[in-house]
Amino acid sequence: MDEAPPVYDFLTAAKQLDIVYEDDNLLLLNKKAGLLVHPDDKEFRDTLIARVQRYLYEKGEYDPGQENSFAPALVNRIDRNTCGIVIAAKNAAALRILNDKLKKREIHKFYLCIVHGVPAKREDTLEGFLEKNEKQNRVYVSAHAAEGARSIATRYRVLEEKNGLALLEIELLTGRTHQIRATMADLGCPLLGDGKYGSGAKNRQYGETRQALYSYQLTFDFPTDAGILNYLKGRSFRVEQVPFREKYFGGKK
Repeated sequence: MDEAPPVYDFLTAAKQLDIVYEDDNLLLLNKKAGLLVHPDDKEFRDTLIARVQRYLYEKGEYDPGQENSFAPALVNRIDRNTCGIVIAAKNAAALRILNDKLKKREIHKFYLCIVHGVPAKREDTLEGFLEKNEKQNRVYVSAHAAEGARSIATRYRVLEEKNGLALLEIELLTGRTHQIRATMADLGCPLLGDGKYGSGAKNRQYGETRQALYSYQLTFDFPTDAGILNYLKGRSFRVEQVPFREKYFGGKK
């Protein structure tokens, strides 16, 4: 009698994946708002990592039944209601290199966002410290170091402004929880649609319930050796169609 095929939790995840780029070592995925990157206590099965594992399993590139099989892993993460590029490593060597490059800030992450108001400076680098309140699941920006606070650096550039809103490109120089959302709110320009750090009344005027924030571009800088990933040096990958930019500013300029 034939044995029943194995049943894996990830096979119950949805098949939908928006692939920006793929090669033998990694995937660049355009995550949609509302999708978790990893399981939490409310959603276990349909997450981005589960979709990646299903995709690679069905392609024959991942077999958890093999001894010492590497499980595909995500290199970076973004909030559930934030859209944009997430990196998935297909093998242990790629994961090790990408984690190292991320730590060394040799992978540059650029975001688009829409904020209420227009920053006084057209471009600036904002530095400070971020304190996390676990009970509230939010962070607070401070100009001074405190116990448990982590340093942050956020570079922004105003691209356009219209009807009291501004479209910004932001480069994360550090990657902390809710860094962009908290930093822009602290500047007096909270993100459109951000219910946690922004203005509920203003967001309701626009009918927005999710923050207008998109991780739209990755650049692999690699001034140091990247081993099997050296071929990525100097390459940039971008999501061209960002819905909220098109809705409020008429698309790409």
